[in-house]
Amino acid sequence: MAAGAEAAYVYATVDSPLGELLLVGRPAADAPGGTALVSLSLPGQKGAAVVEDGWVRDDAAFAEIARQLGAYFAGERTGFDIAYADGPGVTDFRRRVWEAIDAIPYGTTTTYAGIAALVGARGAGVRAVGSAIGRNPLLVVRPCHRVIGSDGALRGYAGGLESKQRLLGLEGSLPA
Repeated sequence: MAAGAEAAYVYATVDSPLGELLLVGRPAADAPGGTALVSLSLPGQKGAAVVEDGWVRDDAAFAEIARQLGAYFAGERTGFDIAYADGPGVTDFRRRVWEAIDAIPYGTTTTYAGIAALVGARGAGVRAVGSAIGRNPLLVVRPCHRVIGSDGALRGYAGGLESKQRLLGLEGSLPA
């Protein structure tokens, strides 16, 4: 979230097995629970959102999202019913990459090259896909942790490779 961003942001923190998550959203009457999620950040995350002046802490606004996250971490939920709202810096290309990530089923992985093929990026486009994945503002709920290297290695995760490994372990999809 950039300085000077809209003042309509609300935020809350939620405990998780990965540490305290920062949730940032906007009120949205048509969203489950009344809040559209703009960002979900992990502790120590590269490029994580930081609470800014004018944002309002509202734990109740995220009660439904927190409930779904709790069920996911308890192994009781494999997907999320959460409305998203764009934050600053969203481009059409990033949106296409993120939509491809959203379609990766629970318990499976794909590769950066696989995502690049889905969005029509070739050659150096794989690097652009990696960059778009690295700018995913919705860790955990937009499952970029399910994207791995072509050689099966865990690569690049803004929340840290340990968190990526824990999420894939929870989902039963750690590469061999």
